[in-house]
Amino acid sequence: MTISTVRKPFSGLALAIALASGSAIVATALMPAEAHAQRKKDKKKKDSKPEYTKEFVEAYGPVDEALKAEGADPVALKPQIMALVPLAATPDDKNALGGMMFNAAVGAQDQAMQLQGMELMLESGKVEAERLGRFNFIAYQLANAQNDFTKARTYLQRAIDLNYTSESVTAADLQILQAENFFSADQHTEGLAFLDDAIKARKSSGAEVPDRWYRRGIQIAYNNEIKPQVYDFVLGWIEDYPSPENWKDAVNLTRNLNQFENPELLDIFRLSRKVGALTDAPDYDYYVEAADARRLPKEVKDVIEAGFAAGDVSRDNSYLSESLEVANGRIASDRADLPALESDARSASAQLRTVTAAASAFLSYGEYGKAIEFYTKALGMPGVETGEALTRLGIAQAGAGDFAAARETFAKVDGKRAPIAKLWMAYTEAQSPAAAAEAPSEAATDEMTGG
Repeated sequence: MTISTVRKPFSGLALAIALASGSAIVATALMPAEAHAQRKKDKKKKDSKPEYTKEFVEAYGPVDEALKAEGADPVALKPQIMALVPLAATPDDKNALGGMMFNAAVGAQDQAMQLQGMELMLESGKVEAERLGRFNFIAYQLANAQNDFTKARTYLQRAIDLNYTSESVTAADLQILQAENFFSADQHTEGLAFLDDAIKARKSSGAEVPDRWYRRGIQIAYNNEIKPQVYDFVLGWIEDYPSPENWKDAVNLTRNLNQFENPELLDIFRLSRKVGALTDAPDYDYYVEAADARRLPKEVKDVIEAGFAAGDVSRDNSYLSESLEVANGRIASDRADLPALESDARSASAQLRTVTAAASAFLSYGEYGKAIEFYTKALGMPGVETGEALTRLGIAQAGAGDFAAARETFAKVDGKRAPIAKLWMAYTEAQSPAAAAEAPSEAATDEMTGG
């Protein structure tokens, strides 16, 4: 799946989903022999002698003979077949007529009559238990092919409840087909709810959730702008399939669904970098623009040099080269100002602007303990941008290896920044206690970043 980047239409979405359509796998060629075998077997049962009405038998016989005659035309005989419907009174009448109707409809290529025949057999109660799942599944396919989605859904659910599977149809296939039924009927919210329930059921049973389930949920929710469900599928997807490419898609999807400004983009790019999803050249431009070499020179320098080293961006990129030059010229004085900024921010009379500036600076230098201190202080001051401060407090806590605290903090973020916080929370959920124990200390971080 490839998702185009920010400020562009989502035309680049290429969810590689290989799904069987509801009508594409109808296997009716087997049914005539199967129905005949069932009737033959029923006749041999001594303890359940068929009960047919006299009127039905008298009318059924000539039609049956006409269908069996050489060169019989099931299309021409349809009126005689349909005339038997009001005469079918007993379960055996209905089962026999259903079989005849289904088989004749196969030859006539009449799916409506096929469905009617299948429904008569199912209604009769005479279908053997081991065939009920298959018969209901075929009824679903026939109804779905005629866009009778409500009826199709009923039969498919019965097949699911009967634990029907075959060599070509798994239990997971049935679940996604049911969701597709809702989507085909433009009942997107209901389909997403069904798919979400199916995902939760598989998770609770310890079964693996197919990647394509998440992708389909994301695709439908995104295309129809159904929020917050789209984020639920995204979060589940990257939890179960946390590859850098999937993270990139999750981040880009979130960017495309929202009108983020530079402060929000900065925090989402920080996550991209953290999970190895910052690989596209334009994203480096956006990141550097959001960070600003004059405000966060060390972070800008690190990002640009990492992009050059990885080969993600060309050293001929004039914007990045100029920004790197600005950052390099600012770092020494910026770092020299940190002690005074720290002291001023700790003062009882410190203004909010000073406290948040200190928090932002220390976060960009990887001095997470100090960043935590000042963001926490800022959150207790009037006028604070709560969403931004909470998001960055959580980022600092994650950087310090305190993932539990970070999750609690991200959970408090609402409004415009909630999707960003949810992605960061998914990242922290993936971090093990061992990863937290291995988180670098502030001194080690300074050493790594040239502090």
